[in-house]
Amino acid sequence: MIARIWRGTVREADKDIYYEYLQKTGLKEYADTPGNRGVHTLRRVADGKCEFFLLTLWDSWEAIKAFAGPDYEKAVYYPEDDKYLVDRGPKVDHYEVLESRD
Repeated sequence: MIARIWRGTVREADKDIYYEYLQKTGLKEYADTPGNRGVHTLRRVADGKCEFFLLTLWDSWEAIKAFAGPDYEKAVYYPEDDKYLVDRGPKVDHYEVLESRD
């Protein structure tokens, strides 16, 4: 299993509306992609900003590429992200999951 991590920051005032937007875009697309084994959506508010941390779990590199495209280390963004995000990176991080416990 492979973990894929994305981070993005919005203004604190946009934290709830951006979460609703995430549910309609990235979170929905994750769930609709075969090989996705789940997502953990975290957020943290500090200094007037809200950081989102998305940890997705995938069966394989092929499943990740089905979601992200051939350049699978590139972050996936949606049309209205520019409206909300004040900080975001061009890349995501991937980790091999050695162990997972419930």
